Amino acid sequence: MEFTDEQIDRYARHLVLPEIGDGGQGRLLESKVLVIGAGGLGSPLLSYLAAAGVGTLGVIDDDVVDLSNLQRQILHDTSAIGQPKVRSARRRLAEINPEVKVIEHAERLTTENAIGVIEGYDLVADGSDNFATRYLVNDACFLAEKTLVSAAIMRFDGQIATFKAYKEGEHPCYRCLFGAQQQDIKNSCADVGVLGALAGTMGSLQAVEVVKELLDIGESLSGSLLLYDSLATTFRKIKTRRDPACELCGPQATNFAQRAKLSRGILRTLSSDREG
Repeated sequence: MEFTDEQIDRYARHLVLPEIGDGGQGRLLESKVLVIGAGGLGSPLLSYLAAAGVGTLGVIDDDVVDLSNLQRQILHDTSAIGQPKVRSARRRLAEINPEVKVIEHAERLTTENAIGVIEGYDLVADGSDNFATRYLVNDACFLAEKTLVSAAIMRFDGQIATFKAYKEGEHPCYRCLFGAQQQDIKNSCADVGVLGALAGTMGSLQAVEVVKELLDIGESLSGSLLLYDSLATTFRKIKTRRDPACELCGPQATNFAQRAKLSRGILRTLSSDREG
């Protein structure tokens, strides 16, 4: 790939890395990544992916910027209060790297639109703040055969994992780790609070894992769960395995070809408790 003089200057620190170089930077420029949520995790994640030169960034979020967001959602500022988060994100990302294409999805991810949105991207990064969306994104990525890099934060703790259960081998999905979704759990930052700077730590780690997956470098987090305790300043990496009883990717589940053919119906079945 031929780079302009401006691109050579902009991505110089990538181009000198043997693991990235011209070929890797070219792949980043051609990559399409969908980010779920333009909030606490989405802010550093989108910022670093744009700075890295990921060519197309999709942002899906149906919320507007609120004053309470600004404690951690550094993609937005006071002047953006009341604006759709996807619009505020696009404006800020254009300032970071104007050559990156940002696609706004000003809507909520649902069982009806999830696969249709996800299919247009190479990889999905989930920065949502509730279990319902995490389960939905996991199911849709499995059915669409897309790698998912998922992170979560709450209070002073963070976690991150990569899921590609559509591949053969020891690649568990989100359901393998956390089981069937439980009902009526108070699980958002609004319910229990979160340290603002923690979003920066985990969102940055998420950006690193996205780049690694796009370039197929380093050791993937698929098959592992990384836990961060900010109060103790400790990281713990746990090995994970595919659950043979998983209703989505386990061997007893319906044949994959049939699942893919009926994907939207499958999503509605698996996610029926998330709507409303």
